[in-house]
Amino acid sequence: MRAWRLPADVDTDQLAPGATMKHGIEVSARHCLEALRPEFARDVRRGDVIVTGARFGIGSSREQAASVLVHLGLAAVIAPSYSGLYFRNAFNVGLLLLKCPQAALIDDGEAITFDARAGVVKRADGSTLACHPIPGFLLDMVEAGGLLPQLKSRLANRQEKP
Repeated sequence: MRAWRLPADVDTDQLAPGATMKHGIEVSARHCLEALRPEFARDVRRGDVIVTGARFGIGSSREQAASVLVHLGLAAVIAPSYSGLYFRNAFNVGLLLLKCPQAALIDDGEAITFDARAGVVKRADGSTLACHPIPGFLLDMVEAGGLLPQLKSRLANRQEKP
C-alpha cells in the first residue's frame, strides 16, 4: 500500500468540501483533498493509506469526511491524533484510523504495510512503528464495513437462531 503524506490539521472541509455535499458521495469523493493534493482523488488506489500530522479531521461533524475515504478505497489513515468526532465517525463508516506517534517518519509515496490488531506499521526499509492499541470492538466494526452493516449482521444472525 502506498502512503499519501498530508500536513497536520487537515479539516473536514478539505476532505468533503461543503459545496459538494448536495451532490452526494460520488461528487464529494472526486473533490476530496483537492486543495491540498489536487491529484489525490484521481490517483489514489484501493488499499492506499493517508499518513498525516496531528489533529486529522478537525472541523465539522459531517460523516461524509470519513465516508469519502471509504468510497475511494483507503485502507487506513495513520496519524498521531484525530478530532474526537472524526474518530468516531470514521469507525462508524468502516474507516480504520491508526494512532501512531511516529507517523511523521513515513514518507510520501512510501510502500508500507500494517497489522491493526498488533498495532504495528512496517516501513519499506523493514523498520516498524508502534501504534496505539485499538479496541477489538472498533476493529470488528471496521471489518464489518461500519456500524450499520455490523448491526444488520447481528440482527440477521439473531433471526436465524431458533
